[in-house]
Amino acid sequence: MPKIAEIADLKRLYKRRVPKMFYDYCESGSWTEQTFEENSSDFDLIRLRQRVAVDMTNRSTKSQMIGTDVAMPVALAPVGSTGMQHADGEILAAKAAEKFGVPFTLSTMSVCSIEDVAEHTSTPFWFQLYVMNDRKFEKAAIERAKAAGCSALVLTLDLQILGQRHRDVHNGLTVPIKPSLNNIADLATKWRWMYEMSKTKRHSFGNIVGHIDGISDMSSLSVWAAESFDPKLDWERVKEIKKMWGGPMILKGILDADDAKMALQVGADAIIVSNHGGRQLDGALSSIKILPSIMDAVGDKVEVHLDSGIRSGQDVLKALAMGAKGTYIGRAFVYGLGAMGQDGVSEALRVIHKELDTTMALCGERDVQDLGRHNLLVPKGFEGEWV
Repeated sequence: MPKIAEIADLKRLYKRRVPKMFYDYCESGSWTEQTFEENSSDFDLIRLRQRVAVDMTNRSTKSQMIGTDVAMPVALAPVGSTGMQHADGEILAAKAAEKFGVPFTLSTMSVCSIEDVAEHTSTPFWFQLYVMNDRKFEKAAIERAKAAGCSALVLTLDLQILGQRHRDVHNGLTVPIKPSLNNIADLATKWRWMYEMSKTKRHSFGNIVGHIDGISDMSSLSVWAAESFDPKLDWERVKEIKKMWGGPMILKGILDADDAKMALQVGADAIIVSNHGGRQLDGALSSIKILPSIMDAVGDKVEVHLDSGIRSGQDVLKALAMGAKGTYIGRAFVYGLGAMGQDGVSEALRVIHKELDTTMALCGERDVQDLGRHNLLVPKGFEGEWV
């Protein structure tokens, strides 16, 4: 196994081993990619307070996310088409998360189905749902998630309209994929990826193909996918879905204090401060910059989580110290998956855990649940002054 010291090591391997179209799908944002870039760079604006002469024995990163015990407050985020980054990708990522003791979230747009992941794991995972025009499919997906023992529903609110993702257009990343000379030439150099994909039967969207009338293959999926996301989604619909689910529900895509207050009113068990990894509204604030205003609005009334931009254990610590009770990694675990399969996801989690633990110690804390603003130096006007 290659020596992995940081997430960037996994990213370099990932770039070499995965087809360019799927690398770009992961490692890009919408339009100018301003928000995508600032999601990570804004973490660098926050400094850490070093403390010394403090007993650093018996440290613990254990915590809870919506009542679930976790080895560290980090979950694997829902990432579409993970099974195209590595054969059986969602299954492998879920197994790595289970072994490490953190939650795994399965995307509606996964390659491996709800049933596939449930069959290969023993710990309940979370299921992420997109709000669709097809109410029959939506209801069936919720029932399938219940039957599989999923312990929480993550409802994504920021994909009513698909963002402008220029790299996907340039790469011809469509459903189904339209081969080009460039793509074919690139695939010819990715022999490891091709070999693994040749051994699996899972090559389509497993939660959709075969579960919708008239959708039996990738070709028939194309039209449905283009028209499926519901632009009429509103808070009343969110309440309907919560009632239909009947269990813990996390609302993903909150990037405004007023929306956070609305999420509280509809009974969310947790909210995820997220801009979809910079893949939807370009020009929006980064998740870490908007977090303080959301904490001020609802932080003592609902569990607040954060995703978008986390690439290290130090980023995790900063988000927790700013008030979040949990965090999510998407790209960081995908780098590991594409680089080395399940072992790579395990390495990504190991690296982030070590960085979190070490940084926590050097900041003078023994328990991750004791982190707070006293551990940080936050620049004045961090969120910005806007009119």
